[in-house]
Amino acid sequence: MKEVLKQIDTKEFHIVGEAADRLGYPCYAVGGYVRDLFLKRHSKDIDFVSVGSGSGIAIAREVAAAIGRGAHVSVFRTYGTAQVKHDDTELEFVAARRESYNADSRNPMVEDGSLDDDIARRDFTINAMAICINRDEFGHLIDNYDGLKDIKAGIIRTPLDPDITFSDDPLRMMRAIRFATQLQFTIYPQTLEAIKRNAERIDIITRERILTELNKIMMSSRPSAGWRLLMDTGLLQRIFPEFAAMKGVEIVKGRGHKDNFDHTLTVLDSVAAKSDKLWLRWAALLHDIAKPVTKKWDEKAGWTFRNHNFIGAKMVPRIFRSMKMPLGEPMRYVAKMVELHMRPIALVEDAVTDSAVRRLITDAGEDIDDLMTLCRADITSRNPEKVRRHLENFDAVLQKMADVTERDNLRNFAPPVDGAEIMMTFGLPPSPPVGIIKAAIKDAVLDGIIPNDHDAAYRYMLRIGAEMNLTPTNEQ
Repeated sequence: MKEVLKQIDTKEFHIVGEAADRLGYPCYAVGGYVRDLFLKRHSKDIDFVSVGSGSGIAIAREVAAAIGRGAHVSVFRTYGTAQVKHDDTELEFVAARRESYNADSRNPMVEDGSLDDDIARRDFTINAMAICINRDEFGHLIDNYDGLKDIKAGIIRTPLDPDITFSDDPLRMMRAIRFATQLQFTIYPQTLEAIKRNAERIDIITRERILTELNKIMMSSRPSAGWRLLMDTGLLQRIFPEFAAMKGVEIVKGRGHKDNFDHTLTVLDSVAAKSDKLWLRWAALLHDIAKPVTKKWDEKAGWTFRNHNFIGAKMVPRIFRSMKMPLGEPMRYVAKMVELHMRPIALVEDAVTDSAVRRLITDAGEDIDDLMTLCRADITSRNPEKVRRHLENFDAVLQKMADVTERDNLRNFAPPVDGAEIMMTFGLPPSPPVGIIKAAIKDAVLDGIIPNDHDAAYRYMLRIGAEMNLTPTNEQ
C-alpha cells in the first residue's frame, strides 16, 4: 500500500479530496484506476464515487473551480455524472448508486445508494475496490470482495452471484474474457461456468458494444486466449458463427485436415507479435474464413479448400456489416489481404515469371509489407523441418520481389500514362475505351512488354488506340 499511497499523493487527488471535504461528502477513487494502481499500469482517466444525492456533479464543479484556468467541466444530469478535463487527464464523478435490471435490457434502473451498494454492483472483484481521498482517511482501501487478493492470484471473479451478474448485464461476459486476455488472468471456475450457462443472454447486446470488446481482445498481446475463451463458453457461436464453424477436424479414410480454428489462432498470435495494426490482425483472423464452406474430399488429392481465398474475400463485406465494422477502407484492406494471402507462397518455383511477381506487388500496393507479415505467419506446422523449409522458400520469394521492385520501380505502381492523358490524346469522354487502353498499358508494363516509363507507355497507347480505330486529336 505504501507504493499506492505515493501514487495518489498528488495535487489532483488532494484537490478532489479537499473539494469533497468542503462540501461534506465522502469521496473515493474507484474501479479500473484503483485496479491499475496495483497492477502498476498507468491511466490518465480517474473515476470518483461520492456518497450523497447529486454529490458527483457538485464535487466536479467544485474541482473545476479549484483547478481554475484550463479546467473544463461537462455535466450529464440525466445520468447524474460529470467530467472534468484538465491537460491530458479526465476526472469522472458520480454519486454512489444501486441498480436493478429487467430481463430484456442491460440498462439498469438506478437510484441513490451507499458506497457498499456501489461497490457491489461492479462487474469483477478487481474492479470493486475503492480508495478514500478525504483528508481524515486519505489512502484507506475498501476491498469488500478481496479484489487485491484476486489481482495477486490473477483471477477474474464477480463480487456477487455470477449468474445474476451476467444475466443482468450480459456484456460483462465479454468483459470477463477481455480482461482475462488483456491481463493474462484466469477466469474463476464458477464465473466461467456461469458464462456458459448465460451465453444466450449475449443476444440482447448490440453488435457495436460486442465489437468494442472484440477489438480490445484483438489488441492484446496474445489475442488467441480470448478467442478460445469465447469458443469454450459458447459465446463465439452466437456472435461470430462463421469463425466458430472452423473448429474441428474431419477424417475420411484415415486422412484428416488441420484444425483451421487452431491454425488461425496460431497465425493471429504470430501477426500480433509483429504488428499492432488492428485490421492486419483481423485479416489474420479471417484469412481462412471460407475453408468451412469450400472444404471437399477428393479421392486423389484428399481434403481440398479450393478458392477459399477468393470466396473468403467475398465473405468479408457480409461479416463486416453483420458485426458493425467500418465498411470503408478497413473492409477493403481486410478483403484484399484475405484474397492475396495465397499468392506470395505460390511464387516459390524458380520458373515463376517476373510478370507474376510484378502483379502481386502492384495488386498489394502499399500494403505489400503487411501481406508479407501475414503470409510468413501463415507458415505453421508441428514439424520444425517443414517450417524451416517453407521459411527458406519464403525468403527466396522476398528476394525475387525485392529484385523486381528495385529493377522496375514498382512500389506504389501507377500506369505511366493515366486516364486523363488518354482522354486528352484521343478526344474521348470518360468511357469504356479509356479503361481498356489504361488496362492494356498496365498489363504491358507488368508483363515486361514495355518498360515502366512514360515515353514507352505513350507509344504503346498510340498503338492500342490505332487498333481500336482511334485517332489522336493533334493528327486530325
